[in-house]
Amino acid sequence: MKGRLWVAGLALALLSAPAARGQSVEHEEVEQIEAPERVPEQKADTAKAARQIIEQTNAFRKDERRAAVTVSKELTAAAEAFARYMAEKDRYGHTADGRRPSDRAKKQGYEYCIVLENIAYQYSSLDFETEDLAKRFVRGWEKSPGHRRNMLDPDVTQTGVGVARSEKTGHYYAVQMFGRPKSLAITFRIANRSGADVEYTVGERKFTIAPNYTRTHTRCRPAEVKFTPEAKGKEGTTVKPADGDRFVITTDGDGYAVKKE
Repeated sequence: MKGRLWVAGLALALLSAPAARGQSVEHEEVEQIEAPERVPEQKADTAKAARQIIEQTNAFRKDERRAAVTVSKELTAAAEAFARYMAEKDRYGHTADGRRPSDRAKKQGYEYCIVLENIAYQYSSLDFETEDLAKRFVRGWEKSPGHRRNMLDPDVTQTGVGVARSEKTGHYYAVQMFGRPKSLAITFRIANRSGADVEYTVGERKFTIAPNYTRTHTRCRPAEVKFTPEAKGKEGTTVKPADGDRFVITTDGDGYAVKKE
């Protein structure tokens, strides 16, 4: 079983006028942030900002009819450690520390099925109040397609957020991780008792199962299973397996039938 990984980065620098720069998974760039002429005094409480990011993200998910995500201590530890690293080194990027998000999650003991990551940095010559800092991170992610997709992913169940500030440059770095643990993987079985080869698709992947064979599928995301019609003009069967389901293909007249046991 392979886990799923999607990462997206966003940089926001606020001086006299706002500027934004995004980073997608296809462009694993690492930026070295330079110190400004003057570093403002810190105003924001980074721990409180992280909590507010989680609250605002769940409010956003609720507005978009998504289930709330709960806090994972492992994902939180991974997010906090990476935010601190970027703040200490002023290096920004999903691979700034030489690891990928899934590597950092595993290092903290998170056995994942899905891992997603959003990152961003912000700077203002006037610094930020805590609430404003959290809101800017969340609003920036909401408006960026890749980050928004991560925030609204229907299959993630957990989150962890870290925010840290660089003493050298005054930049705030935020890491928002989402995950679905391996314990929530969906396992189902298909047994062919029809006496003939049967074709079907799981999501976008095609399979053929021979007579008297049983195949076990383990997936990180729910997906429809579509059985190919045995003849033109007939309709195929479509099912959406839950964890532990077993489907049996049997002969039915001149065709076959699919039943859940």
